[in-house]
Amino acid sequence: MSRIDPLLLAQLRGWEGRCETLHDAITAAPANGLSATLDRADGAPAPGDELPPLWHWLYFLPQAPQHALGEDGHPRRGGFLPPVPLPRRMWAGGRLQWMQPMRIGDEVRKTSQILSVTHKAGRSGDLVFTTVRHDFTAGEAGEGMPVNLREEQDIVYRAMPRPGDPSLPAQKAPGDAAWSREIVPDPVLLFRYSALTFNGHRIHYDRRYAVEQESYPALVVHGPLIATLLADLVRRECPRQRFAAFSFRAVRPLFDLHPFHVCGRPAADGKSAQLWAKDHEGLLAMQAEVKFQ
Repeated sequence: MSRIDPLLLAQLRGWEGRCETLHDAITAAPANGLSATLDRADGAPAPGDELPPLWHWLYFLPQAPQHALGEDGHPRRGGFLPPVPLPRRMWAGGRLQWMQPMRIGDEVRKTSQILSVTHKAGRSGDLVFTTVRHDFTAGEAGEGMPVNLREEQDIVYRAMPRPGDPSLPAQKAPGDAAWSREIVPDPVLLFRYSALTFNGHRIHYDRRYAVEQESYPALVVHGPLIATLLADLVRRECPRQRFAAFSFRAVRPLFDLHPFHVCGRPAADGKSAQLWAKDHEGLLAMQAEVKFQ
């Protein structure tokens, strides 16, 4: 039986159009920490250095007080995001467009708006999708200032799995990668990324909670971490290319039980590349596309 009836959905859709504005400084320490976590040898970032693609996720972090956290480690429902009464919350995908880079030392304004709240009845129960748009603007805050980065995030809420629920459909990953890198998602990597993004979600570091409360087989690799690793693969293979756009979609979760691979294949014209992450069985976990300037 659906937990999302028309009346509740109408209430949740009341969050559409809601906005908030936050401010943060693009400081060097988080970028230096992520560089170390990704095993890069870039050297310490200096004022004026461009912030690499997707590294803006190190800033504008939610900082709810300890008493305001739910059992899962996330801030309790409500506030800016709608209070969807489904326990599992995941980042399903997103789309990003760069107009100009952000740089170490920039003071940045982030303006967010909830674009839509939609409901679907999936094979395993209710799914509620919330799409949020974020505009990042560096420099003096004011109307008419050009946006550096525009991002749309798709957040999905779903029920806990039940015995007998159908498993996720398996899709084989492409087999024609031009680039490939093996990633070992050990608990230290997951912990460091959680710390850098101030992500308290216990599925990424609390094995007992992930298995016993959310019915996962092991610790879950962060979706944004996988996307960051895909973008990082491009930077390793095409260090002179600048991102114009990046889109990604999570297909199935990855866990800390086995290594996985991030892979890519450039387009013949050199203007874009297809990217994907695959698990140890060769199944597609995330697909993405980058377009170059």
